[in-house]
Amino acid sequence: MKDAAPRTIHLKDYTPPAWRVERVRLDFELDPAETRVRSRLSIARGQGADGQPLMLYGQDLTLVSLAVDGRALDAASWRIEGDQLWIQGLPERCELAIETLIHPERNTALEGLYVSGGNFCTQCEAEGFRRITWFPDRPDVMAEYTVRMSADKAVFPVLLSNGNLLERGDLPDGRHYALWHDPFPKPSYLFALVAGDLACQEDRFVTRSGREVALRIYVQRHNLDKCDHAMRSLKKSMAWDEQTFGREYDLDVYMIVAVDDFNMGAMENKGLNVFNSKYVLARADTATDEDFVAIESVIAHEYFHNWSGNRVTCRDWFQLSLKEGLTVFRDQEFTADQSLRAVKRIDDVQRLRSLQFPEDASPMAHPVRPQSYMEINNFYTMTVYEKGAEVVRMIQTLLGREGFRQGLDLYFERHDGQAVTTDDFVCAMEDASARDLSQFRRWYDQAGTPVLDVAGAYDAETRRYRLTVRQSCPPTPGQAEKLPLHIPLAMALLDSEGREIPLRLEGERRAVGGERVLELTAPDHVFVFEDVPEAPVPSLLRNFSAPVKLRFDYSDAQLAFLMAHDGDDFNRWEAGQQYAVRILLKLVADLQAGRKPALDARFVEAVARVLDDRELDPALVAEALSLPGESYLAEQMEVVDVDAIHQARQFLRRGLGDRLGQGWRGIVDRHGDTDPLALDATTMGRRRLANLAYAYLAATGDGDGRALAYARFRHARNMTESMGGLRALMDCPCEEREAALAAFEARWKDEPLVLDKWFSLQAATCLPGALEQVKRLMDHPGFNLRNPNRVRALIGAFATANPVHFHAADGSGYQFLADQVLALDPLNPQVAARLVKSLSRFKRYDPGRQKLMRQALKRIVDTQGLSRDVYEIASRSLE
Repeated sequence: MKDAAPRTIHLKDYTPPAWRVERVRLDFELDPAETRVRSRLSIARGQGADGQPLMLYGQDLTLVSLAVDGRALDAASWRIEGDQLWIQGLPERCELAIETLIHPERNTALEGLYVSGGNFCTQCEAEGFRRITWFPDRPDVMAEYTVRMSADKAVFPVLLSNGNLLERGDLPDGRHYALWHDPFPKPSYLFALVAGDLACQEDRFVTRSGREVALRIYVQRHNLDKCDHAMRSLKKSMAWDEQTFGREYDLDVYMIVAVDDFNMGAMENKGLNVFNSKYVLARADTATDEDFVAIESVIAHEYFHNWSGNRVTCRDWFQLSLKEGLTVFRDQEFTADQSLRAVKRIDDVQRLRSLQFPEDASPMAHPVRPQSYMEINNFYTMTVYEKGAEVVRMIQTLLGREGFRQGLDLYFERHDGQAVTTDDFVCAMEDASARDLSQFRRWYDQAGTPVLDVAGAYDAETRRYRLTVRQSCPPTPGQAEKLPLHIPLAMALLDSEGREIPLRLEGERRAVGGERVLELTAPDHVFVFEDVPEAPVPSLLRNFSAPVKLRFDYSDAQLAFLMAHDGDDFNRWEAGQQYAVRILLKLVADLQAGRKPALDARFVEAVARVLDDRELDPALVAEALSLPGESYLAEQMEVVDVDAIHQARQFLRRGLGDRLGQGWRGIVDRHGDTDPLALDATTMGRRRLANLAYAYLAATGDGDGRALAYARFRHARNMTESMGGLRALMDCPCEEREAALAAFEARWKDEPLVLDKWFSLQAATCLPGALEQVKRLMDHPGFNLRNPNRVRALIGAFATANPVHFHAADGSGYQFLADQVLALDPLNPQVAARLVKSLSRFKRYDPGRQKLMRQALKRIVDTQGLSRDVYEIASRSLE
């Protein structure tokens, strides 16, 4: 086990910093092997902190010297304890000078200052700055930064940091320097530095007030032709944020740098965003439509952080969703405005259900605002990000778009330049709208996914429809009892023609529209609707108005009706998904009981109607015709049967491919040929639908289906078409599959981001021998355990996207994952910890698998010298 259990940090123990840092001047003598860092901190004692020593954090630093106001610090006045430097006897105000040595090229954790592809870059969120110099590395210590850096000009001709460039020039011995100043006070986690031999694509943006902003994207020279989409996305983001939320950019330059080695997607450092190259680089031949959409979304996300995260930041890391949940909501709204809003909503909800709902039901469950942590890196979670965004969306639903905008304006105006809390955010919403959101605050402090049990009853004689709603939430670690939440439930009642019935609640004088948002605040509610002319079909939780599980006893006929008639596009899709889940779980039960599975004729007919509906947007049709994933199906079972789920889903895919073959071929004929360079929502939707049709046709096992998919691959004119054909062949044991994989590797072996797709497809295949293939691929020249993208593409894909092999009954998948976690932990604890989560829900499985998963977790926990990151996840999973 660990040498010593890590200390747990609690929100209740928060105290303001004893010392303020008003200005920071940093001087870097950059060298990959050994970089010298000189920092000068202008500090002042905080109010009420009389006599308290100054405490600074540091990690993997060699301390060279300490001085106060130009005088060397007496050795008796300071001490180092672990990662803390304590200094006593300082005057009320002073300048502290610290000189340290660090070793960037040895920094495989990719936190602080490190080397990627021969270039220097930084990642300081959450606590990486302490790997650069001794500092009060916490988000509520905000300072103005001036940064000077020098380096070999031939090797590192580009020198970048936050803010605006003040000067640059040459130095002796072939070196040069640059001096940057950021006029906006910021916490240390937003510091950034980049130095290297980089090419730049430059453009400009004129703000609504008439200021010209220089836009620069820096990449390795061979990638310069893959930046156009990223630049367009940045300019669209800037214009959208001005138009939608009134937020204008504030510096003279906005820079993005793409690096190959990065633990996250991107980082919003003030004015200098460092990005994983996956979310910058794209050409039609190297990136799929999904990649283009993801790049646009992530670029928007990091740009929007300039206000929701940088200008107004977090007081402490427990408030992480203050910036991340709000900014995810903002980037979701941006993407919805650039595409089909309903499809974006469906995609976001699928992500929430497949990743966040399981987190809520696991030992790792925590509130949107956690109450404690051992390692903050472990709380960059789906709950903080995606559920946090849903909480913000519910506030908008309750206040209306105009009321929400007023609240957000007040929040930015009131707290500009401050480090604040989620309570401050909600308070601004209350003050702007005159609404009481005190009960709503429980969303930030209670973990778990609420359940709404809903029942409806129609009385023909009184023309009344009675809707009964009961809310509950299952126990989660540390929270056995839950208080009722404030939940917005958007709903409508549909007549036999699918029209919305005007709604008048009991006691109201007249009907108001066809859709209502019911506000749930108690454990039980009864809503009685008057003057309902016939027995309606309720359309509930429209547009997924709250992150809850809805239980209503729809009949198959009602679900088919909603699939065909619901005016809410999300609920049309949802009805189809619930119908498919019902069919698939029946097939699972048949397989478990030894009965021969059979297709449900009514379900096939319902799918056929959607398939033939030419008025629906192609992207919506593709969403409606995609079956629920195996992981989502697993969430619907008390004891997960991975083999039966897989067999049932494969059976239904084959059956739909076979029975509706003519319809799928019609889709190929109508949508298979599009402008390969077009990136508008309609064209991308057509390609998405066509690729789905190829997959259904190939799933039949029929030679013609395989041939069509292989032709799609061979004649592809962009990466979306290429991946559509290749993906359709991945579960087919055939010559076409092997030929396509070989051809793809031969063409793209020198493009790491493209090769990641090749790794992931093979890691996720259901064909026999998948684990052995993953092990072989780890010896591939393109794989590197030190690169997070490679690890996620191969090992991560196997653990999360291949349940039938990862959960093999012999435990081989669990043993393999434990091996990789332990190999990766000394190199990169953050990435290793994220892999462990695939073992955290072992209690959902049969006794045999439970035992084997526990053994894998126990082996991890019992390893000497384990990082805090991995120890926290593995030990909590065993609780």
